[in-house]
Amino acid sequence: MTGRMTAKQSDSAMPSEIGIGKDVLELVSTAMYVDPLTIYREYVQNAADSIDEARADGIIGPDEPGRVDIAIDPSGRSVTIRDNGTGVPDGEFSGRLTALGGSRKRGTSARGFRGVGRLAGLGYCQELVFRSRSGGSAKVHELRWDCRLFKKLLADHSFEGGLQELVHRVASVRELDGADIWPARFFEVELIRLVRIGNDILMNAEAISRYLSQVAPVPFSPEFRFGREIRAQLSRHFSLGEIDIHVGGAAEPLYRPYRDDYEFGEGKRDAFTDLEFKEIEGMDGGVAAVVWLLHHGYRGALPSAEGVCGLRARMGNIQIGSHRIFSHAFPEARFASWTVGEVHVVDTKVVPNGRRDDFEPNAHYGRLVAHLSPIGDQIARMCRNSSVVRNRIKAFEIGSLKIDEQLKILEQRVIGGAEAESVCRDIRSGMFEIKKAIEFPLLDEAQKSGLSASLSALEERFAKTELTTATNDALGCLPEEEREIVRRMIGLIYECSVNRVAAKSLVDRILARLGAC
Repeated sequence: MTGRMTAKQSDSAMPSEIGIGKDVLELVSTAMYVDPLTIYREYVQNAADSIDEARADGIIGPDEPGRVDIAIDPSGRSVTIRDNGTGVPDGEFSGRLTALGGSRKRGTSARGFRGVGRLAGLGYCQELVFRSRSGGSAKVHELRWDCRLFKKLLADHSFEGGLQELVHRVASVRELDGADIWPARFFEVELIRLVRIGNDILMNAEAISRYLSQVAPVPFSPEFRFGREIRAQLSRHFSLGEIDIHVGGAAEPLYRPYRDDYEFGEGKRDAFTDLEFKEIEGMDGGVAAVVWLLHHGYRGALPSAEGVCGLRARMGNIQIGSHRIFSHAFPEARFASWTVGEVHVVDTKVVPNGRRDDFEPNAHYGRLVAHLSPIGDQIARMCRNSSVVRNRIKAFEIGSLKIDEQLKILEQRVIGGAEAESVCRDIRSGMFEIKKAIEFPLLDEAQKSGLSASLSALEERFAKTELTTATNDALGCLPEEEREIVRRMIGLIYECSVNRVAAKSLVDRILARLGAC
């Protein structure tokens, strides 16, 4: 014997058919889409792909908008999502819409390619209906899923049928009468008797609009002054595939939430000042991603209600994940919420995962993330520098207020001698300190100019007050004996008071009662 063991031959063979159980359908539908609003992203994504195809085929003309209408019926608790894309050809309707996985989009520029997104609504309604008509067809086809029966059979341990039998039990296809009442070319999804979640978010037009304005391929608002420049830069690398989405019968389509400024506190707004672009090179050469950043005052984390915070990921002009997707690219995750920008991925080897809440981990994605770290470091420096600058400006303002209080004491023209000299020394010391704030190198020219003007105004007041105090005494109309008593009393008030503002107010009242001139 040689010491080697040889594999024993057997007659086993792979089965002629691979069993696929019913639970697979649960995994690619109800288990995959845990955020209710993502069902709108999935259906809008499919609509956008169909509209892109119609444009490429010349079905949608250059002046005709790609359009998606989302109609909400509160009485029937239903939502219908209809697009004016290619529709599904007659001979392909039932086969294409009952197929699971194996999408014909894989390998194309389409956004969706796994062939399961259309099932997103199965877990959120009692019936899921697809209807379509392709151009030139006289027929309107309908596929209806019984979602209640679907859930019942999934939970029924006595039902031993596989995936195919489950689909045959819960889905049915038919042709509709009265084809003349339907558009000549369309595809629509109807979700009937939607479940009530939270504050009924799936029936809430405002919530749907706010969500889709962030994730869908809708245009920038005409009121956003950087929109045209961003659009032009991105269009050099890929087709934006923008569409008009109308929610709840709204006359105006949805726009991206970016505007020229944002609210960062009650009654406070900060403006976007600069737009910056960066290109990230891929492993195979060429551009892997295009990044744009909007710079602002970096006063803190942007409120999530503004819908613009974060370094967001987009592919095919549809958002992947949340605004926190690249928070690990920052030295401190909190700085991600101070950031406004997007990473548009163009490298097809960077692949969104099935839920589209992140990307599949591979070398190409790892390289992309590595090249985002310098951007995160840059933003973090800007955030910290902004914080330091704000602290310097705040120190200047606090110092100026103290000088103002001391000048007001001198401007009363009632203290003199050692007391007056002590106040003057405090003023000179305060001015020396606030001058140092102006000399801080991180201040921009506008900030330095504004602070310098404030300092000059204080210096002029001080010079004028010193001159006036030397030549004019507010107590000069009192007899000399009383004058010294009052002056001493006022000096004691300032000396013993912990609040000079309150002390000055008391002295003002005393002078008024004395009738000082």
